[in-house]
Amino acid sequence: MKQVIVIRGDLKLGKGKMAAHVAHASLAAYRKVKAKYPEAAEEWEAWGEKKVVVKVESEGALLELFEKVKREVPCELIKDAGLTQIEPGTITALGIGPWEDAKIDKFTKGLKLL
Repeated sequence: MKQVIVIRGDLKLGKGKMAAHVAHASLAAYRKVKAKYPEAAEEWEAWGEKKVVVKVESEGALLELFEKVKREVPCELIKDAGLTQIEPGTITALGIGPWEDAKIDKFTKGLKLL
């Protein structure tokens, strides 16, 4: 069981902003899994809450990934409120899972680590 957070590399977010959006994506995806599949959330919690952070190079790549993943694995897109570095509504990240490693890897194994 793991969770993968995908962040957009093209936005050139500051380190703090990027960390905040990774956290937003992690929590949003976790809450979705916890609400619909509590056993999966509990298993992930029991095994140390493994997380991997990877990147894509465009909004289009992130949206394409989201469209594929959402059919098989719980996931959540994150949009910025636009109060600091980027425009309101900018899609910044995707939280995937927690879910079975192999099912997430099917979509993310070729992505580069952040």
